[in-house]
Amino acid sequence: MATPLSTFMPGRRAAVAALLAALVGTVAPAAAAQPPPAAGQRAGCGGHGELRRALRVLTDRDGIAGAAVQVTDPAAADPSCVRFTAAEGAADLRTGRPMNATDRLRAGSVTKTFTATVVLQLAAERRLSLDASVDHYLPGLIRENGYDGRRITVRQLLRHTSGLPDYLDAPEFEHLDRLRDRHFEPRELVARALRLPHPGTRWYYATTNYQVAGLIIRKVTGHSPESEITRRVIRPLGLRDTYWPGDDYRVHGPHSHSYFTPEEGGTRVDGTDWNMTFAGVGGALVSTPADLTRFTTALLGGRLLPAAQLAQMRRTVAADPDRLWPGARYGLGLISTPLRCGGLWWGHAGTVPGGHRALTAVGPGGRSVAVALNQVPDSFEAEQHFQDVVQAALCEDHHTGTRTAPTTEGTTS
Repeated sequence: MATPLSTFMPGRRAAVAALLAALVGTVAPAAAAQPPPAAGQRAGCGGHGELRRALRVLTDRDGIAGAAVQVTDPAAADPSCVRFTAAEGAADLRTGRPMNATDRLRAGSVTKTFTATVVLQLAAERRLSLDASVDHYLPGLIRENGYDGRRITVRQLLRHTSGLPDYLDAPEFEHLDRLRDRHFEPRELVARALRLPHPGTRWYYATTNYQVAGLIIRKVTGHSPESEITRRVIRPLGLRDTYWPGDDYRVHGPHSHSYFTPEEGGTRVDGTDWNMTFAGVGGALVSTPADLTRFTTALLGGRLLPAAQLAQMRRTVAADPDRLWPGARYGLGLISTPLRCGGLWWGHAGTVPGGHRALTAVGPGGRSVAVALNQVPDSFEAEQHFQDVVQAALCEDHHTGTRTAPTTEGTTS
């Protein structure tokens, strides 16, 4: 299958109806004998059999090269059970090196949550207003083909309700793998978006929004958005495995290779080396499951934003399931999704065309999960199995989830 630009979104358009059962139902894999606890994992912690089976389905049934997960549960009675990791498949198909939960990977659109956090920090400092227009900060940037920056607010950018299209939908990006060594500038990408037809829906997931948000950070602070995110988020949290690759094609340090199939019925190829400037502050970060967990738990725990800004971040609108998945709602750089055990998970997911997929989420009670794949699911069923992993991680052996009504602000049209 050709590498569609929809693969850069947290969910893929191909996976829509079949995900509904995964979001509210039970895990689909057939029952199997529960394996013994992993080395260092006490029997009293539970064997995480459901989660292990869900991972194996991704690799054995769906053909994903490798899948890994880290679950953190601060409420665990036994301190040795607070952190659990599991993995299936290979991190490197050439050498056969096993997949693990400590390798770096490209985090994709999880980057958007980092960017939104800094915009909200600047709002808390009264250096920008979420309800000010884009044109107020970037005069004339959006004034073409019926798009008007005077009628788009910063808040709408972060929530994907700006009405802007996604430059990744442009015909020239249909086969992004042919452009994997190309450098892109944010303003160039925004200009490409403005030549596209209007999406025609109130909510439309578009990385264009976050390229514009990054330009606003630069305008307000006088520094690149990457340096501001590093200074305000990455460095204070000690995220030592999280960095901006810039024009460097390689992933430095221990990392999983990523894989994709460039043509229908073609051979799987290594997509690890990629110039991620096409994604920028909408999706270029390299990270690890541990770092993503630390970031998401710090954010939702109130360590990065004042309560007022965090509350605004969690005010959501219904998301289009064709561009995320059924049940998902979108706030200011945050996704919420119902859990089968009650309540919601909050976090974000990301996919890059070269094959990496990341997801980080926190559920009721503070249990968190970070998932890493090094190949993108390419069918309805495989997407459902990916969601099964998240549901199992946050709901397995968790029978007392507190149901929490979603916080909303309007609905999609």
